[in-house]
Amino acid sequence: MTHPIISDLQTRYTAKRYNPSKRIPAEELAVIYEAMRLSPSSINSQPWKFIVIESNVAKERMHTTFANKFQFNQPHIKTASHIILFAHNPKYTRDDYAHVIDADIKNGRTQAENRDQAFGAYAFVDLNTNEKGNNAAWTQAQTYIALGNTMHTAARLGIDSTPMEGVDAQLIGEIFAQELDGYICNVALALGYHDEAEDYNAKLPKSRLAKEHVIQVL
Repeated sequence: MTHPIISDLQTRYTAKRYNPSKRIPAEELAVIYEAMRLSPSSINSQPWKFIVIESNVAKERMHTTFANKFQFNQPHIKTASHIILFAHNPKYTRDDYAHVIDADIKNGRTQAENRDQAFGAYAFVDLNTNEKGNNAAWTQAQTYIALGNTMHTAARLGIDSTPMEGVDAQLIGEIFAQELDGYICNVALALGYHDEAEDYNAKLPKSRLAKEHVIQVL
């Protein structure tokens, strides 16, 4: 099949080694950031926060979060151009959703006189919230939508990426407590340009299960 989208997905892969001398241009970072912001989420909740690790100081802090486990991902922190922490709000509230509705009113999506009715969609949050006010399973799921959107955007720009569930959420929560402000990071994304000599995965052919194995059309 020949199509730009398919080409993006055929050529993207998980980078295993990065070239530390190459950095993503500012204009392409701007595209990535806007793509993250525009990512879809259930009831347009946007229960996320994206922490961009760019400076050497921030990278050193992130590097220390691998002190106890997942050291196989640690080299990416200082060699990739940027690391993005995809964090979710574990206790998404009606007040959080109010910010979304007010933005909808400002942007013309919702009429001001319909503000109260707009909260009807919040019933879906209630369905995913336990008696302690925790809805982390639901909000965390939204971050993966943004993650996939960001990875495809990077591929379109010719930027390599490495999704990392191998991160220490507890240490990240401690070391980046001020930035996260109660949000939790269970997945991060390394972005940059692979090392042509050292990245063994770049040379391997793409491999996926056959369409007939995973897609059923009724």
